[in-house]
Amino acid sequence: METNEDMNYLKRYVQNHPDNRMAWYLLGKQYVREGKDAKANYCFLQSGSIYDAYERKQHPLANEPQQMIAEWNRTRRRRLLALRTASAALLLALMTMFIRPHGYEDGAGEAPGRSKPSAAAPVAAPAVMKDGLQVVFVKPGGSDAAMLGNALGALLQGGRSGAGRGLAVSLEQDGKWRKWTGTTRLLAQTAPMDGQGRADVGLLDARACDCKPGNASQARKLYAGWRAWQEQKWTLSSAIAHYRERTTAWPAALDDLVRPYPDNVLSGSSGTMRQLFAPLLQAMKTKAGQGAAPPAGAGSSEGSGAADMPDMRVPATSGVSAAAASAIESPLPEEPLSIVVDKASHQLAVVSGDVIVRGYMVGLGGGKTPEGSFRISEKVRHPNGRDDSEFGSRGMVLSGSLYAIHGTDEPDSIGKDESHGCIRMNRKDLEELYDLVPLGTKVHIKSGVLPGQPAPIATRFRLQPAQDETNSAVVYEWLD
Repeated sequence: METNEDMNYLKRYVQNHPDNRMAWYLLGKQYVREGKDAKANYCFLQSGSIYDAYERKQHPLANEPQQMIAEWNRTRRRRLLALRTASAALLLALMTMFIRPHGYEDGAGEAPGRSKPSAAAPVAAPAVMKDGLQVVFVKPGGSDAAMLGNALGALLQGGRSGAGRGLAVSLEQDGKWRKWTGTTRLLAQTAPMDGQGRADVGLLDARACDCKPGNASQARKLYAGWRAWQEQKWTLSSAIAHYRERTTAWPAALDDLVRPYPDNVLSGSSGTMRQLFAPLLQAMKTKAGQGAAPPAGAGSSEGSGAADMPDMRVPATSGVSAAAASAIESPLPEEPLSIVVDKASHQLAVVSGDVIVRGYMVGLGGGKTPEGSFRISEKVRHPNGRDDSEFGSRGMVLSGSLYAIHGTDEPDSIGKDESHGCIRMNRKDLEELYDLVPLGTKVHIKSGVLPGQPAPIATRFRLQPAQDETNSAVVYEWLD
């Protein structure tokens, strides 16, 4: 976007949102670029703590009388004149942050002069996800402009935007639920600029910025890799919590979770899980040692959440109240994955807190399907030695009952009440669910609790099998 277009957009924005300190700060940066120091100072003083947080210092005029502004401006002009005599490269290196709502012309989200990342870069590598990409989830609702302001505030006020890339994201909201695989809006992205903690900002959502947004293709690739990594983290942290619940001990290695039937807490593993295991386990131990709630199920019917890995999310903003931070961010929940079955809509959802991670249509038995809370007490592959029987290729037993979540040889029964009480699933859905939820996962069967229809699933969750999960010693006679 050209400078005049930038300026006009920001002027309109602060007129309509005079309390948005981030907008005042960005307008001040534009005035600095035009050499209009008095106007820049006015904007910076309006921005208050935003200027302090991003510039890593207090504005020189913050505690001075207004009559000092003229003298400070004269000093500032002399300094700028000296800078203009330097080389163009040095000038560009010292320029502060600017917004380009037309986006990054190279389509890769890079700051000018930076090379594009290799097309073969492993965007899903855990080290990159931890140290090189922060993803901030912004609460949906309100005006689009307010969402954008919150997104930029959450990314930049944390004081870590210079460490690497950042993405501001808003998940689809349906009632009290956020849909992980629903329509996700990427609002803005940041990229490091000059090694001094400054960031180049790109706007990605046309509705939010009232502009021609930047090319979001690279941002979407980054987010897709991060999202897959987060799903692995959800499953692994849930498995660790349930292992501790069953054994009262922490797993010493990932292999403790990936064992043959009947101790197959996880149905397999992945390279991501192998890299995540040690730091995630340490984070959960640390949280437990700091007076956190006991592991899921220990002394509570609801259980506690698994700890988030350290440094994974933007921390509480310095100088921002807890109420303000809550209004800006809507972090992902930390609860272990659980299953909710809605008898009224014939849906099964995998949830963590208010986030629906996966949703499927299922077949039920009407009044024969019991309501209440259960746990997955047994996971078996190829029940009764077959993958094409009335129970399909997988079975997950509901604790203390003859009911199970399993496949079916009657796919037309999905969405209907034709079972004898069990929960029937299509094969591809069942096999994903089997990998996604560990042994010990809670199952809540209710009516009228899930919204609308399940969101579509673009990429399936899969683990690599490593152990024998069959059980030839038992002939299963679930109430199909």
